[in-house]
Amino acid sequence: MSARTTVVIATRDRARELDRTLTELSAVDPRPPVVVLDNASRDDTAAVAGKHDQVRVIRLPHNLGAAARNLGVLVAGTPYVAFSDDDSWWAPDALREAERIFDDHPRVGLLAARTLVGPECREDPVTPALAHSPLGTPEGGPGPLVLGFLACSAIVRRAAYLEAGGFSPLLHFGAEEQLLAYDLAARGWDMCYAGQLRAHHHPSRSRPPSSWRRRAERRNRLLIAVLRRPWREVVRTALGAPSAVPSALPKLARAWHGRRVLPDRVEQQARTLEGTAS
Repeated sequence: MSARTTVVIATRDRARELDRTLTELSAVDPRPPVVVLDNASRDDTAAVAGKHDQVRVIRLPHNLGAAARNLGVLVAGTPYVAFSDDDSWWAPDALREAERIFDDHPRVGLLAARTLVGPECREDPVTPALAHSPLGTPEGGPGPLVLGFLACSAIVRRAAYLEAGGFSPLLHFGAEEQLLAYDLAARGWDMCYAGQLRAHHHPSRSRPPSSWRRRAERRNRLLIAVLRRPWREVVRTALGAPSAVPSALPKLARAWHGRRVLPDRVEQQARTLEGTAS
């Protein structure tokens, strides 16, 4: 039986971690094709990835951030695409089970998996929030509706992803999943948590400081508010994180030109998750 899911990995300067991830993915049944997007690495990432079977390496001249994944989805020849980071991989049975769920639920555009961190397999803090989503479970659905996910443990229907436009190059990295979740929901696709799907994440030691990540996420949440939320939410976001305003300023014009306010249904879901629904 041939795989119907391609694994897409965007990476930069983490050859050792990527080597382990690709080795772990070789245990997935059936073995999936993998597309590695090398975000202008300065180490031997491309050479290491190229040693593995069923891996296509695309070397990018510039670091495109999360949006590099879009190219991987475009070249994938399968109806479903699973994302991994260079320090995460899928349990051997996860992709086969995800394919079954997608086949049975044609309106599901994304499945968020259970994320297990480190060798002790502790749950990522995001996992319980997804599992206990207040948005409920659609009738006959595979799990609770969600309006967010972790990219390292998400599987998408390729057609839905392309329809939604993929990850935004405006955001680069940090909270990029939120905008894609909004855009999938705005187009009528369901996103569901499926706890039987497992992804393993062994966070790399080679990563920016957590303070850098927090700044990027605050900036991007403000940009996402400008892109998709009512103005009252833009103001609320800016007031809640005033330090994000200066770093967002250089990108605000592009965000304004890309502004498409969410449908009322999706905005209400967003406010429910934020605890501000009326």
